[in-house]
Amino acid sequence: MDRRKFLVGAGMGLIAAAAPISLSAAGNATRKVAKSGRLNLSFFPYELKLRHAFNLARYSRTTTPDVQVQLEYDGIIGYGEASMPPYLGESVESVTKFLSSLDLTQFNDPFKIEDILTYVDNVAPNNRAAKASVDIALHDLLGKIMGQPWYKIWGYNPEKTPVTSFTIGIDEEKVVRQKVEEARPYKLIKVKMGLDKDQETINIIREMMPDVPICVDVNQGWNSKEHALEMCHWLNERNCVFVEQPFDKTWIDETAWLRERSPLPIIADEAFQRLSDVVRFHGVYDGINIKLMKSTGLYEAHKMVTLARALDMKVMIGCMTETSCAVTAAANLSPVVDFADLDGNLLIANDRFDGMTVENGKITLHDRPGLGILPIPGK
Repeated sequence: MDRRKFLVGAGMGLIAAAAPISLSAAGNATRKVAKSGRLNLSFFPYELKLRHAFNLARYSRTTTPDVQVQLEYDGIIGYGEASMPPYLGESVESVTKFLSSLDLTQFNDPFKIEDILTYVDNVAPNNRAAKASVDIALHDLLGKIMGQPWYKIWGYNPEKTPVTSFTIGIDEEKVVRQKVEEARPYKLIKVKMGLDKDQETINIIREMMPDVPICVDVNQGWNSKEHALEMCHWLNERNCVFVEQPFDKTWIDETAWLRERSPLPIIADEAFQRLSDVVRFHGVYDGINIKLMKSTGLYEAHKMVTLARALDMKVMIGCMTETSCAVTAAANLSPVVDFADLDGNLLIANDRFDGMTVENGKITLHDRPGLGILPIPGK
């Protein structure tokens, strides 16, 4: 018996007892029993409700639009999602329109992952979160068929997962102090910056947590090279690890200028999207923040990690505000990155999945097949 048939058979045996469950567009549980031999896609909108207002340098919000996705093949279901913060330029309407345009029933072999995802990518430009939702669901499906989690399929050691940062947004002093209290179990604090309260926020955190390392995400909020350099030196004296996206994503020369002079690594976020950006930003940024909603999913994100490592760039795996579905998908890559910011599921009040956990500040991966997630009953 060849290896693939063995893995498929083993995976089917492991999953047979699980009685796969699908959620229809109305959210009702329906048991999948028919074996179609084709990929079947379904999806429905799902608004993520944030525990606190998410305040950044350029906007504030209390919810994030999201679309939940399922990909079924022979009674086995893979889960995915598209999360859409404002700067991605996507919406529930655009995502559902894109997903409705796909014909995945033309594929009778889910293991032809390159053919499937190339087709999805070529249907229309952009739509990165929509494409990521299919990619994530396909990876979950294939891992379940093989009966293995993706970190094992890639050969990664789960003991090498990093700590994850916990995000503290821009807010008034009372709320910042409340968020710092919530962050005490974590070993790295990520601070949103870019307004006139930057130093005030850091001083509050240092008063309450003097020794815990911090990193800062400016979200394109600084508009002066000299101010940015001054802040990098000031932050360096306060146990800061790196500075993320200090300038507008179009400020290439200014970012390279800052990188040459800064005592802290400069990490690309909004400026960095697809695989080709890795080479384009080599020498401009010290590292990249990979997010599945920007990269179109795990297939391309895995290539990004490999290329960035070859170029001696630092790698961070991040997320949007997402359920544990997409966050856990990203966590499968975490054993081979320098930094992780995978707290998006912790920032929402209506998660639909049980997935990766954070124990003593460290990402902990489950030994479940696929992404390593389970739907929460009733969600």
